[in-house]
Amino acid sequence: MFCIWATISCGIFEFALPLSEKALIARIRRQVKPGSRVVIGIGDDCAVLHVPPDHEALVTTDFSLEGVHFRRDWHPAESVGHRCLARGLSDIAAMGGESIAAFISLALPDDLSQSWVNGFSKGLLKLADSAEVSLAGGDTAQSLHGILADVMVLGSVPKGKAILRTGARAGDRIYLSGELGGSAATLDRLRRSAKHKLNPNHFTQHFWPQPRLGLGRILRERGLASAMIDISDGLSTDLTHICEESGVGAEILTEAIPRSSIGQHLHEVDLQFALHGGEDYELLFTVPANHQLPSRLAGVSITEIGYVTRNRKIILKTSDGKKSRLEAKGWEHFTSRK
Repeated sequence: MFCIWATISCGIFEFALPLSEKALIARIRRQVKPGSRVVIGIGDDCAVLHVPPDHEALVTTDFSLEGVHFRRDWHPAESVGHRCLARGLSDIAAMGGESIAAFISLALPDDLSQSWVNGFSKGLLKLADSAEVSLAGGDTAQSLHGILADVMVLGSVPKGKAILRTGARAGDRIYLSGELGGSAATLDRLRRSAKHKLNPNHFTQHFWPQPRLGLGRILRERGLASAMIDISDGLSTDLTHICEESGVGAEILTEAIPRSSIGQHLHEVDLQFALHGGEDYELLFTVPANHQLPSRLAGVSITEIGYVTRNRKIILKTSDGKKSRLEAKGWEHFTSRK
């Protein structure tokens, strides 16, 4: 039997990996830093976690599939591990929460090298350390068709204080953290130059996205955001989610949308990547008009890009007054192909 994290019952599959089960578990346990909210972590049938009094639990889970979310010939193993955890942490950030623990179920093909698994673990645990979230358990299984990672992240938020998608009101201003389009533009470049690997350090928005946990927490603590979501599926799609859930519309100024610059020579990305590209993991949030926001919060740039309207349409407006309907053209499984 082979099991990396033993807090959940394991399957009975054998993997052609260099380390034995006990050695691999011991290595992972040595790398994991204990968290103040993890009472019992790796080593038992279940993890035992502490949720602060007067708090509610936040739970999110995300698949990362080889061939859909990453490719081994494009993405270093460390980047894959980082990106897998970043997705869940970004969801916690979008609710204004604090992370507590992460769990990963990992399905591996039998031709995978131990060095790849080591790199994956290193990337995931490095981000976990910086985000102060503990890897508290998980499971493994044999995969017949590539790598599959299912990461669950548990967080918490004071009772009744989670920032939802339903709170936007007409007149609220719309803000974005950071810059958009860098991840999608990098992916486009990978497709067009598939024979040439990109330097991850020149395309950090795609290979090393940074969940905005600190920013989300400040927005919640100061009561600034009326609604919030993270940019995982693209600005056009994620803004549509807020508008639909809140029963409102929006008007966005094209020139105000902050666009990423990528590559060694920092080329600004095309507007279409900023509008519809996903996996930026920036925060999109609405703020009542009576609140004034600085240009930076939690060390992150903040940009006002528009305002919420009663009309349920989403309108894109240029500086010369031209208007057009902004359709949701971001990522959606079963209808999109990346």
